[in-house]
Amino acid sequence: MLKLIYYVPESHLESTKLAVFEAGAGGIGNYEHCAWQVLGTGQFKPVKGANPFIGELDILEQIPEWRVETIVPEDKASDVARALKASHPYEEPAFEFIQMVDVFY
Repeated sequence: MLKLIYYVPESHLESTKLAVFEAGAGGIGNYEHCAWQVLGTGQFKPVKGANPFIGELDILEQIPEWRVETIVPEDKASDVARALKASHPYEEPAFEFIQMVDVFY
């Protein structure tokens, strides 16, 4: 099992979640569309060659972004990553997968 973490502006929060859920993320037991999210501040500076969704070249931006976390089965990771990239407004969306360890007591 993997945990997907990504950052997204408010304008695309719900559409990116829906895309990753439809690709196979967010299932925990008898529940679907499970996620955790929190609002924070993202920072970036577009440079030559960039085509930013938000901001201008060579100007440091600090904007409100949502951090979204959800669970992804390993066999769905590629599909979920493609769905996230296709639904995300940024040229280079920031995201990561973290390996989860299932421990039984």
